[in-house]
Amino acid sequence: MIAFLRGRLIEKHPNRLIVDVNGVGYDVQVPLSTFYDLAEPGTEVSLRVHTHVREDQIALFGFGSFLEQQLFERLIGVSGIGPKLALAALSGIDPDDLVRAVRTADVARLSAVPGIGKKTAERITLELKDKLPAPSSPAGPTSAPPTPADDLRTDLLSALLNLGYHRPLAEKAVDSVLAKATTPPPFEQAVRAALRALAR
Repeated sequence: MIAFLRGRLIEKHPNRLIVDVNGVGYDVQVPLSTFYDLAEPGTEVSLRVHTHVREDQIALFGFGSFLEQQLFERLIGVSGIGPKLALAALSGIDPDDLVRAVRTADVARLSAVPGIGKKTAERITLELKDKLPAPSSPAGPTSAPPTPADDLRTDLLSALLNLGYHRPLAEKAVDSVLAKATTPPPFEQAVRAALRALAR
């Protein structure tokens, strides 16, 4: 079983990499959370690997952190969740947010992830609530109340996610738009700017 890979990144696509390890190219499926942390092709990469064996195929799933791998392996242990859905879950929500959503039984947050319906979200919280590692960053219960910019960011993210964009891409576009504005722009204007950013 392959548990770790270190080699040269040959190809990099969302959810899929090809890594050259001593002349052998490994096809590795990855969540977007790992994809965005990787440098460009030609650089060296190190990945934790889950080897998934079925009767008709062997698939490699790679992760940039131990937390991502743990979450993936816990998720595929839940009834009705296979590797593809587990990968989609890690692509649609930050790993720390996923842990917090499961621990607080935030079904609405989990079911907002493409591919995860309400029943699946409920099953995840029921089966994994006490089995997940602690998030790597604290939730910050004493943080300041949300500002108008925070509210706009939340509304923009919700709109883009409802249009089918992956959360990491949507967050990047929204943050880019808000970073350029000295004051929070009107919602419609901000949506148009975010869509332009995503189209580039």
